[in-house]
Amino acid sequence: MFFSFSPKSSILLIFFFHGIVFSILLFIKGLQTTNKSSLWLGLFTLLSSLYIAPFMFGYAGWYSKEIYRNILFYTPFQQLFLLAPILYFYFKTLLDKSFSFSAKDYIHFLPATLYLIYSIVVFLTDKVILKEYYFYADGKDKDFSIWYQIIGLLSLTYYLIQSLKTYNEYKTITYNVVSFADSVMFRWAKRFLITFLLLIAIRIVFFIANPEWDEFGKKFWYYVCFSLLFYYVSISGYTNSVLSTTSFKDSPKSFENDLNLSADETTSDKNTFKAEIADLDIWKEKIESLMLIDKMYENPELVISDLSNRLGTHSKKISQVINEGFGMNFNDFVNHYRTNALIAKIEEGEHNIQTLLGLALDCGFNSKSTFNRAFKRATNVSPKQFIEKNYSK
Repeated sequence: MFFSFSPKSSILLIFFFHGIVFSILLFIKGLQTTNKSSLWLGLFTLLSSLYIAPFMFGYAGWYSKEIYRNILFYTPFQQLFLLAPILYFYFKTLLDKSFSFSAKDYIHFLPATLYLIYSIVVFLTDKVILKEYYFYADGKDKDFSIWYQIIGLLSLTYYLIQSLKTYNEYKTITYNVVSFADSVMFRWAKRFLITFLLLIAIRIVFFIANPEWDEFGKKFWYYVCFSLLFYYVSISGYTNSVLSTTSFKDSPKSFENDLNLSADETTSDKNTFKAEIADLDIWKEKIESLMLIDKMYENPELVISDLSNRLGTHSKKISQVINEGFGMNFNDFVNHYRTNALIAKIEEGEHNIQTLLGLALDCGFNSKSTFNRAFKRATNVSPKQFIEKNYSK
């Protein structure tokens, strides 16, 4: 097969090859572990590799030979209407393991389907019906049409906004149902959003700098930047799918129903709920008793349903009592008791015979980073500064 190796074509070839390899690895990982986020990321990586293919082959001389030029002309390598929604669904499945693709979600792929139909019509018209260049009479690849590139950019922007909404929703649910929210707030999710934003930013910058997307000489650095970003997303996403393990076996999103009244509750049950919540002080005492007497905060895997089961009620009631009665979400509420318990141990001098991390684990914190954040949030100083200020020898 003809391929002219030049510095530009060779650099893009490296990214193209590695992208194909990582997409295969992600597909295998997704199938072996039933990890849907890996499957979505594998598809994104594959499409990203195809996205840079026209320029890679262009620098390799394919547009100068008709047989190869026809492949580039009539194969829709740059699936701009697919990249953005696939990134979005990767993000949803990354945060919500219980997410299931439904019939209504197919609407997100309607633009990509229409563009595929358009590509087929162009091929049939030029190569089957007329047997001459009609749509391609100008000799320019339709994937680089200005309207397609602009709408593709708008699509990326729209799905970034949707991803941000998903992340905020996930964050709210997490802090209201688990006591170890910091451990399940994926750092990778935040880095992914930043990368998503950078992807849009470089498209805008290069689009303004040179809106002629079929100008090969002026677009090389854009495709290098894009390749670096998708390469980072692929490698980090693959690593995350292998290493991201917590004791929290379910996605916080799967607990969302715990914060809503059960579907089979009767109207009288709901009225009783409203009457009972009016006795806010009584419910506050019940919950405080679980913390102070039973010391449920010492369980590092404590979730809100553990409290509701002990009190014979539903999680929504517990959540509302904590929100309204204590002015905190569930995560901060439990960490408040853990922090107080730790301070009590420090006052008794236990930090002189045991490490702070050991004491923190005894109080229910599940990691050093979570402990440090919660302690500083409660006292405005780090644990070390707190001891130096109040209990220095």
